[in-house]
Amino acid sequence: MAERQSISRYDLDRDALAALLSGQPRYRLEQVWDGLYGLGKDPAELTNLPKALRGQLDELAPRALRVAAERQADRGDTIKTLWELHDGRLVESVLMHYPGRTTVCVSTQAGCAMACGFCATGQAGFERHLSVGEIVEQVIAARRSAQSSNRRLSNVVFMGMGEPLANYDRLWEAIRRLHIDVGLSARHLTVSTVGIVPGIRRMATEAEPVNLAVSLHAADDTLRDALVPINRRYPLRELIAACEEYLEAKGRRLSFEWALIDGVNDRNIDAERLASIALRLRAHVNLIPLNATPGYPTTGTPPQRVAAFRDRLEDLGANATVRKNRGNDIDAACGQLAARAHAQPQTQVTAVPAPLRRG
Repeated sequence: MAERQSISRYDLDRDALAALLSGQPRYRLEQVWDGLYGLGKDPAELTNLPKALRGQLDELAPRALRVAAERQADRGDTIKTLWELHDGRLVESVLMHYPGRTTVCVSTQAGCAMACGFCATGQAGFERHLSVGEIVEQVIAARRSAQSSNRRLSNVVFMGMGEPLANYDRLWEAIRRLHIDVGLSARHLTVSTVGIVPGIRRMATEAEPVNLAVSLHAADDTLRDALVPINRRYPLRELIAACEEYLEAKGRRLSFEWALIDGVNDRNIDAERLASIALRLRAHVNLIPLNATPGYPTTGTPPQRVAAFRDRLEDLGANATVRKNRGNDIDAACGQLAARAHAQPQTQVTAVPAPLRRG
């Protein structure tokens, strides 16, 4: 093979891989593609290839990710990995083992431009989009890790660093490869968004019936403008309409993510407004006690009031679950480990305006 510029192996599409394999028998393309995606192996491990070819592939199509740090919690059931990219950017993924399933939460951007003040990634700001290969490789690495403990990776959630729908084209190519080539069911893939309405509408036209999760956090525009600034561009009425379009097109259950912030969005009126929207969209509500982040002036809702908020939602007819916080001692919330690695003061933080606090 002629020498070519080094490129991440999972960034190669079939045509690019075929070009890299020029001069090789045609069947080599399927061997390598299936080895990378179906088996999740490094080229050096593909013993059905000639040794020289394995070495060339490793050199010309290297990994995109290098482990910068790894931490475990929950007796090994939560594993957070900090990845360093080729340009020194840092992103995170979290592998979570549950009874009967294993889920990986992956990043789609280095940093995030959405500026949600209570989120460590949002506090850090946007750096760049991740490539297709950088997204896919997080999942491949998670599958290998799960297999090493005799578990099977079953679910992928795009809820890590970044706003997935702001990196739509790369995200969706990664989804297609995970579904078609890795063999993960589209119904076990979940895309989370803070409410990028054009992206939700594009999702409704795609063939893959993935799950949609909306990071809602507030059910009135005044509060949501403060917590999730993109709401000023796509207010709730537009977001709800886009979610209705997605439900009609896909028939998949929608979920709302709601980070409970003490004295901010955990009032009875918040539960009533949230229940009204959830019932209209037949959505399930995931309640998440806020993981504290450096520089954010409020804390998560105490456990007793979390339970009371859930009970109020259920009394109003909405389905709600309290998501157990995992890995608090390993900075498992989105962006926390990367922020610690950067070791930069979090000074530019969007605080919740005083009039929106309780009491």
